[in-house]
Amino acid sequence: MSVATVELFYGLLALVAVAVVIALLVLRAAALVAPAAADAWDATVHALAPGAIPMAFVVALLATAGSLYFSEVAHFEPCRLCWYQRIAMYPLVVILGLATLRRDRSGAVYGLALALIRAVVSAYHVLLEWFPSLDGGTCDPANPCTLLWFRVCGFISLPTLALSAFLLIATLLAIRLVATDESLEEVS
Repeated sequence: MSVATVELFYGLLALVAVAVVIALLVLRAAALVAPAAADAWDATVHALAPGAIPMAFVVALLATAGSLYFSEVAHFEPCRLCWYQRIAMYPLVVILGLATLRRDRSGAVYGLALALIRAVVSAYHVLLEWFPSLDGGTCDPANPCTLLWFRVCGFISLPTLALSAFLLIATLLAIRLVATDESLEEVS
């Protein structure tokens, strides 16, 4: 499989992740003002919450696999901000994997904290790619954070892949945390 094919595959996954996050945010916002949307939001939470941690685990696993592919197979050298993002993504695989195996809802709390903090780092990294003048000395001149290895669909880069993964993980885990165990048992 070529590097370009893997780039396209992960770029399409990022588009799907962003679309899901936006759709859920719009539905949640609409639920605040419209009773029909509130019912749809409740049904969505009940449908997604039981599998939210396993789904977040799969997202973290795919992101980790992509990260390792791009550095070890495609030989894209990670910059400093890429390492900071990896420092959160790799443990998310373990945390969410164990939470899935143990059916432990508390894994969502730890995973959500890691995902939200690193989503901020990813967002900053994306901004640096588009506006290199924003760098305040964070990046190593020998391996700059502004280096573009690829752009899928004209805007999806490695930091965009990480950002979309962190946002989807955070959204799924937040849904799991807002769902009460009692309400999930009613659906079962």
